[in-house]
Amino acid sequence: MNKAVILAGGQGKRMKADIPKPLFKVLGEPMLEWVITACENAEVTDICVVKGFMGDMIDQYLNGRYKTVLQSERLGTGHAVMQAVPFLSDDTDGNTLILCGDAPFIDEKTIKESLELHKKSENSVTVITAELDNPKGYGRIIRTESGISGIVEHKDASAEQLKIKEVNSGAYWFKTADLIAFLQKITNNNVQNEYYLTDTVSICIAEGKKAGAYKSANSDIIKGANDRKDLLNLNTYARMNVIKKHLANGIEFTCTDGIIIERSVKIGTGTEILPNTILRRGTVIGSNCTIGPNTVIENCKIGDGAVMNSVQAYDSEVKDNCNIGPFVHIRPGTVIGENAKIGDFVEVKNSTIGEKTAVAHLAYIGDSDIGKKVNIGAGTVTANFDGITKSRCIIGDYSFVGTNNSLIAPVKLGKAVYTAAGTTVTKDVPDYALAIDRGTLKVKENYTRQKLKNNK
Repeated sequence: MNKAVILAGGQGKRMKADIPKPLFKVLGEPMLEWVITACENAEVTDICVVKGFMGDMIDQYLNGRYKTVLQSERLGTGHAVMQAVPFLSDDTDGNTLILCGDAPFIDEKTIKESLELHKKSENSVTVITAELDNPKGYGRIIRTESGISGIVEHKDASAEQLKIKEVNSGAYWFKTADLIAFLQKITNNNVQNEYYLTDTVSICIAEGKKAGAYKSANSDIIKGANDRKDLLNLNTYARMNVIKKHLANGIEFTCTDGIIIERSVKIGTGTEILPNTILRRGTVIGSNCTIGPNTVIENCKIGDGAVMNSVQAYDSEVKDNCNIGPFVHIRPGTVIGENAKIGDFVEVKNSTIGEKTAVAHLAYIGDSDIGKKVNIGAGTVTANFDGITKSRCIIGDYSFVGTNNSLIAPVKLGKAVYTAAGTTVTKDVPDYALAIDRGTLKVKENYTRQKLKNNK
């Protein structure tokens, strides 16, 4: 069985934050998650993550999905992989992929094709490489007719070797049994007193075993982040790559300012995304929609032809041809039916809004089930919480709820019920009824004359 060891022990001091570097996010997902996803997509699912600084945070993030081991001292990449030897020893017949947890752009194709080459060539180690226009600072790959003869670090390279543009990405395939044996032979006889994983390549060649290299067509696998500027560059690069993919699929962007679309988001053809729009994990948007400006949508399903202007929506569904906004908050558990209108300064939470229903402005709808073709007047509130229990309101089809109504849950309005402006509904109202709550209006003449006189 093929295994993967992901090195995620980096502290990232220059990030100036107390979290492991691989947990810093690119487009809303930790860099570590990008690497794990690439492994999963390539069907390499027996994974061990080597943790180090604040390793408990790695455990909390993974939540038992994959095995972790601790590198308690930072003694180099070889030392990090040594901590995974018990994991590797469970099955030594296959191959092991070594990846860096802070290099988020490793991809499925690179993993699969490098493994094919590794197996076909019967290599003990296959270094995954990339070609860079400016390879300064990277270890150069020295190729031979049958494989590679080694990796030369930039500082040790000759003038001729410095012309080489193929560099080590820090990712490798090993025969698992050979990797375990090589790790036992590397030493820390260097200035840093660290155990380098690159030394395994030299050991492999010295023992007469085959070492090869797979050059990925994706040079982005090299990209990583050592500080906040690098992290910003990763986010900018990933953001524009996602936008380019959507452009190719027929999505319209008049301007990309402030637009962030996470890589799991799906968007239908003909949809327009306006500036300052953030589309987060799990969101699916239909065709011919207009989304934005100033909109945040997370884990929502949006139907065809929807308009969402200055909306924040979470864990909800908006069906076809809805018109929502501006300044609308859609909270988790909400389903908004076809052709519904949710207007300015409306909050909807854990509620069902029927088709062609209008909640035009200035309302709070919480824990409610509202039928089709209902009108909810301005200033209406469903009072769903009594301080201990949350209860539901039900409003039947074709009902008309007047301005400044309070519906005290649990309460049910039947079919085609009308409620007058200013009404507080505290009990069920039957079909086709009018509910009207009118106290006695008292007028005290000359009241303010005396009040103003006393305050001069």
